[in-house]
Amino acid sequence: MTSKAAQLRERLEQDKIILVPGVTNALHARLAERAGLEAVFVTGAGVANTNYGVPDLGMVTMTEVVESNALVANAVDVPVIADADTGYGGHLNAMRAVRELEAAGVGALILEDQREPKRCGHFKGKELVAPHEMVEKLVAARRARRDDAMPLFARTDAIAVEGLEGALRRARLYAAAGADVIFVEAPRTEDEMAAVPDAVDVPCLVNIVEGGSTPALPLERLEAMGFRLALYANLALRVAAKSVADAFATLRAEGGSASLLDRMLTWEERQGLVGLAEWEQLDKDIAAQAREIVADASAG
Repeated sequence: MTSKAAQLRERLEQDKIILVPGVTNALHARLAERAGLEAVFVTGAGVANTNYGVPDLGMVTMTEVVESNALVANAVDVPVIADADTGYGGHLNAMRAVRELEAAGVGALILEDQREPKRCGHFKGKELVAPHEMVEKLVAARRARRDDAMPLFARTDAIAVEGLEGALRRARLYAAAGADVIFVEAPRTEDEMAAVPDAVDVPCLVNIVEGGSTPALPLERLEAMGFRLALYANLALRVAAKSVADAFATLRAEGGSASLLDRMLTWEERQGLVGLAEWEQLDKDIAAQAREIVADASAG
């Protein structure tokens, strides 16, 4: 059986761009899968915001991230891309993070070159580690992965610190160190975006953050630039939060939910999404098998 890592690597070899939504939980991941999306990304910023109510300032631990990824990976058949931030320390920490995330079932992961505590890629005040420190983490990550098919994504936040040329130098270095995918965070113009795939010979990811630094170009334009993955890391989080906020305001104003029925999943859709019928049938099958065993033993 083809691993999820191998499945993603094979897909990356195709020219058609991959749309990747960010998720923070199993339910949203399953919605993405049912929509026909080919992979999901467990967003570190989203986990921080959704599960802990804190900003993306490096306050979520490795074990918390591993747990979130495991819950998502267990719920879907599509590859899960983990946001491993900085690797949670030096290169030995990154090695452990890779092993833990791979054991949790992810198909790929992203390491970045910010200095700890890291910050959201679209925040000000970012600092970077020296290039050789990031290379050490990539070397460690390659040694740590048990499935050589698992793509390693290298992210650089250097545009905000060293400018475009600095970011491209780092991108080329990280590709030479074995990164399978390059992710230059927060390019500010179309020209800066187009320069990224031109600079390296490995697939590139672009992160579209609505309201952030990077122009939100149409998918066809991103594909023409040479990007292989288009990430919408916090689309689900922000759409869901706005919908819930509006629903709660309606509940408070109207004293009920009747006017919201056409804006929510039906009861049947909700139970179908979590496989209620399959679990109920499994429950019956196990009980029936147990009865047969008891009956046969009693007859003997």
